[in-house]
Amino acid sequence: MSVFQVELKKVVDDSYEIEIGYQLENRLIEDLKNGLVGKIKKFAVITDSTVKELYADHIVTLLQEAGYQAREFVFTAGETSKTRKTKEEVEDAMLEAGFRRDCCIIAVGGGVVTDLSGFLAGTYGRGVPFINYATTLLAAADASVGGKTAVDTPLATNLIGLFNQPEKVYLDIAAWKTLPQRQLSSGMAETIKHACMADKEMFEFLEKHMEDIFAGDREACEYIAKKNCQIKYAVVMKDEKEQGLREILNLGHTVGRAIETVSDYRLLHGEALSIGMVAMTELAHRLGYMTEEEKTAVKNLLEKAKLPVEIPEYIDREALVKKLYTDKKVRDGKLRFVVEKGIGGIVEFEEGVFATPVEEAVARDIIMKMK
Repeated sequence: MSVFQVELKKVVDDSYEIEIGYQLENRLIEDLKNGLVGKIKKFAVITDSTVKELYADHIVTLLQEAGYQAREFVFTAGETSKTRKTKEEVEDAMLEAGFRRDCCIIAVGGGVVTDLSGFLAGTYGRGVPFINYATTLLAAADASVGGKTAVDTPLATNLIGLFNQPEKVYLDIAAWKTLPQRQLSSGMAETIKHACMADKEMFEFLEKHMEDIFAGDREACEYIAKKNCQIKYAVVMKDEKEQGLREILNLGHTVGRAIETVSDYRLLHGEALSIGMVAMTELAHRLGYMTEEEKTAVKNLLEKAKLPVEIPEYIDREALVKKLYTDKKVRDGKLRFVVEKGIGGIVEFEEGVFATPVEEAVARDIIMKMK
């Protein structure tokens, strides 16, 4: 018998820039000309049916005018499209169009587009570079940092995917003005979550400037875009592969993701997260980590952002309790929750442990008592 050792130790630099600004399409083209993705000349622009005419068409035109080969691949807008089937359809369309390993993917849109495109880029040709051009507040808050890409299945959300870092991210704040109020509010949920878990000063800023943000005030919008990146980066840089600390980014998501799925995506991600945040603050209050006043402050801020804070009547609450077990934090069949500490903090239950087991009876009681 013989043994052959395969040495594969290597150092990988996955660093990338996040550019925050207004109408960044020309900046994207300039960066490509300056070698952002090397000598690649062929680009697959992946987008959805809503963003296509708003931004993606223009980006394709600019790419072609700059001498690049570019083609759009469009899928139906919405969370229900973030599936293996959609990924397969886009992959097949790219293969048929002659795209191979010498291409780069540009994802133009919100979190569904960037999540699906990043996953696709990581597996297409065993990996091709990709760029995110984020057009929503939710993507700016949640999808710009971290490299988590995934699709949903009927059984669970975001459990099929991989960690894959982009070449660069563009956060085009000008695009927020085209968003319906409901989409803006949905994006605010992740922003409020970041403030709740890491920055009391940001929480107070949101209390004072919510109307300014919705009105498109440049200073206020740039503030939250930058703060979201800073907060998420501070977590991800310490725990890229979600071995411990990064779980805190799931604050409110245990119940939130379950509600999103059980609602059959009638609720947007941020709307479901908002309800999940209310459930989490009740748990934090019961465990002695939040006062009644702090719990109320979080709920009031969510309401100020025009987000729902109650479980809709059409939600089957027993089905919701069962769906909690598809959460990725579940260990050995036990529910685990990340818990807020006051305003701007997270409970560390022991060194490096940021989620605690919670009995199903406790979770059920909270869900059943929510209006």
